[in-house]
Amino acid sequence: MAFELPKLKYAYTALEPHIDARTMEIHHSKHHQAYVTNLNNAIAGTDAEHLSIEEICKNISKYAMPVRNNGGGHFNHSLFWSILGPSTGNEPEGELLAAINAAFTSLADFKSQFAAAATGRFGSGWAWLVKKDGKLVISSTPNQDNPLMDVADVKGTPILGLDVWEHAYYLHYQNRRPDYITAFWNVVNWGEVAKRFKASQ
Repeated sequence: MAFELPKLKYAYTALEPHIDARTMEIHHSKHHQAYVTNLNNAIAGTDAEHLSIEEICKNISKYAMPVRNNGGGHFNHSLFWSILGPSTGNEPEGELLAAINAAFTSLADFKSQFAAAATGRFGSGWAWLVKKDGKLVISSTPNQDNPLMDVADVKGTPILGLDVWEHAYYLHYQNRRPDYITAFWNVVNWGEVAKRFKASQ
């Protein structure tokens, strides 16, 4: 079965003013769609046609660079859309908050360390909150790599990710990546992050 562009659970306008509608529309319908199209072309006629995107990522070193780039792009963006939502002012709670506090002392310290990873990623890439060996850790990856991949420096299950490619923020924030990172916290769907955390147990 060919991979498909996931439908969003919210409108392109839903994340404003933190992420603008024009960026969302281009990012989802153009950039992510291109990753899906190119991934399907790259795996056509191979064993990967019958695998999940997670299985492909976990064995990414077996595949050519077009599969790595576009498979990562599809997985990463699918996760990204799922952990975003209209601004609710919610914060993590319960087991997820306890795990964040255990790993990073406090939610504020976690956000600070995560922002440092996102700001410090040179060029294009992602920042991640990862479940690794039963604990939460922060990492970042270049390009469209992710922590599921067998080539990742920090391997684990990503439960939250932030796209820091310029196409994710440049129309609205230009070169102000730190402002985009700060705004991101206003549209994190912590309920979805908690579901991913629980599923990783």
